[in-house]
Amino acid sequence: MTTALTEAPVTDQKLVRGLGLLDSTMLVAGSMIGSGIFIVSADISRQVGSPGWLLVVWIITGLLTLTAALSYGELAAMMPKAGGQYVYLREAFSPLWGFLYGWTLFLVIQTGTIAAVAVGFAKFLGVIWPKISIDNYIIAPIRITSGYAISLSTAQLVGVLLIVLLTFMNTRGLKLGKIVQNVFTITKTGSLIALILLGILVGWNADAVHINFGDLWHVGGKLQDVGQGLTAATAFGLFVGICVAQTNSLFAADAWNNITFTAGEVKDPRRNIPLSLAFGTFLVIALYLLANVAYLVTLPIEVIKTVPADRVASATADVVFPGRGAVIMAVAIMISTFGCNNGLILAGARAYFAMARDGLFFRRVSELNKFRVPAWGLVIQGIWAALLVLPRTINKDGSFGSLYNDLLTYVISAALIFYILTIIGIFLLRRKQPDVERPYRAFGYPIVPALYVIGATVILVVLFVYQTATTWPGLIIVLTGVPVYFFWKFFGEKSTTA
Repeated sequence: MTTALTEAPVTDQKLVRGLGLLDSTMLVAGSMIGSGIFIVSADISRQVGSPGWLLVVWIITGLLTLTAALSYGELAAMMPKAGGQYVYLREAFSPLWGFLYGWTLFLVIQTGTIAAVAVGFAKFLGVIWPKISIDNYIIAPIRITSGYAISLSTAQLVGVLLIVLLTFMNTRGLKLGKIVQNVFTITKTGSLIALILLGILVGWNADAVHINFGDLWHVGGKLQDVGQGLTAATAFGLFVGICVAQTNSLFAADAWNNITFTAGEVKDPRRNIPLSLAFGTFLVIALYLLANVAYLVTLPIEVIKTVPADRVASATADVVFPGRGAVIMAVAIMISTFGCNNGLILAGARAYFAMARDGLFFRRVSELNKFRVPAWGLVIQGIWAALLVLPRTINKDGSFGSLYNDLLTYVISAALIFYILTIIGIFLLRRKQPDVERPYRAFGYPIVPALYVIGATVILVVLFVYQTATTWPGLIIVLTGVPVYFFWKFFGEKSTTA
């Protein structure tokens, strides 16, 4: 991973605009589709209790995601610079707010997701090659404290190696990174479409259809506590359940904003970034809704709630291909997670590159290597993501979890805060910078962006009230960036190149 750093940086410190509309759309879609859509519907079903409300959760996620993406288009066209959302928050509010987002992105959001997706790849490789397992240890868990340990299993090793491989490939230049992204996004999108079509046309289960669609709104069976003893069995509990379920569905549909980080490398960014945001998010949200329809026509809702390891897509594929569904879906999800991680790794380094150029991150991250990519940013991101793979949490029953899963749970609410602030930034910048050229204006302004702010805020309030154990720690993670910001503000060095 470090070989790219020994090469002299280019004297012309400019990113190469090598991403066209197709490449940008593939980056949006490819970063969104990971392993979540194949798994999280089981948890959502337990939280909301019925087929109809399962679909409602995904519809709400779709509306929120599309609204945000169409709103971000204005900011992307207005400020087509590397760093994306970091730049928008910096300009709308202050450098501190931009840094807090970038810091949280580096500390947990981007790197934690990279770690989770890498280990997800390894776990599904384990379906084909059983020696690859999170519990097959090379170095058995070493307890650090009463609640934490560190280990190296075969699955963790594969996860680390995947991060190293993709990081190295992306230091070789934008062209290789985008080829990998395009090939794997097209392949996994085709796999998801095949799952949908085969599930509906071949896996159609008359009993499942009768149970699920004959009583679409009936809440019953296995239900999950969504906070303070509430379940979807009551009307208010259902409302809370729908809001809490968004942590699953929004996370599965997240990373659509990654294209904004690469704005400095997009051809005709004022046109292509808004279009890629619209095309990519619409494509993925449509596929996600149809995937859930495929689940519901093949599997009764109670089976979805109780499927082993929450692998709903594997259970659906097993209906279509009896006895072979698990292996087929394992291959499809490995393709999906490989492409997803490539997009996350490619895009994330560009945000740190922008921060470093403002003197708010390690100075060397502001440099480009001879392939005109931020190699130092890629490597530092890769090292931290790989390190996040290793720590384990110790559960009450003595079993081991993964630290990155806890961290991601904590910052989901924090990430939602930054999305809300960024949309509010559209309103502020209309006042602060009324004369700046806006080639694209937010769809339905001011009503549609305002509806996003209201809807996302309602979800956020519910999470802070009813999921306190997993939301308030996220704010603490964000606030750790405040002293770090002032350190870099006083001791950092801004880049002298444009």
